[in-house]
Amino acid sequence: MSSPSPVASFPHVFFLGIGGIGMSALARWFQANGHSVSGYDKTVTPLTEALTAEGIAVHYADAVENIPAAVREHRSQTLVVLTPAIPKDHQEWAWLREQGYDIRKRSQVLGLLTQGRPTIAVAGTHGKTTTSSMVAHLLHHAGVPSAAFLGGISVNLGSNLLLPPPGSPADTTPVVWKLMSTTVAFLPCTQR
Repeated sequence: MSSPSPVASFPHVFFLGIGGIGMSALARWFQANGHSVSGYDKTVTPLTEALTAEGIAVHYADAVENIPAAVREHRSQTLVVLTPAIPKDHQEWAWLREQGYDIRKRSQVLGLLTQGRPTIAVAGTHGKTTTSSMVAHLLHHAGVPSAAFLGGISVNLGSNLLLPPPGSPADTTPVVWKLMSTTVAFLPCTQR
């Protein structure tokens, strides 16, 4: 029997930098798994517009009052996911820190989601997005229930996220993800 997800205690997930390719895949995963998802990004893009069309609230002005009320009112039930692209003087990030929110980097959240699961992490100088997309495509079309967090929009999937079929056991469903070019992303991985 699968143990509960380490993120199950967070019904609300707020992203600082939701429009990045890796961050948006995480946002989509949380949305698909029943969490209330919202976030900030600096710029309107086709990707942030797609997230909005999928039911994810995205705002573009850095102001604490733009953080959804549910996030502001439920600190202990909110996970904040942060991209390194957010500057230290960002008003919303400063307020969330001051209020004591659980703030994690994208790589840390990926580590939580892959904890105890078979993981295929693609690293290297060039070709990580292509290779991780190919691995996800092969698993998917071979009928292997799998999940993938990709570094680009896969033409075959039409997304940067592949979800396993409903009811797939989390502890045996492999997860494919593209490691970022920095070694920091390796830290949350546990070898099995």
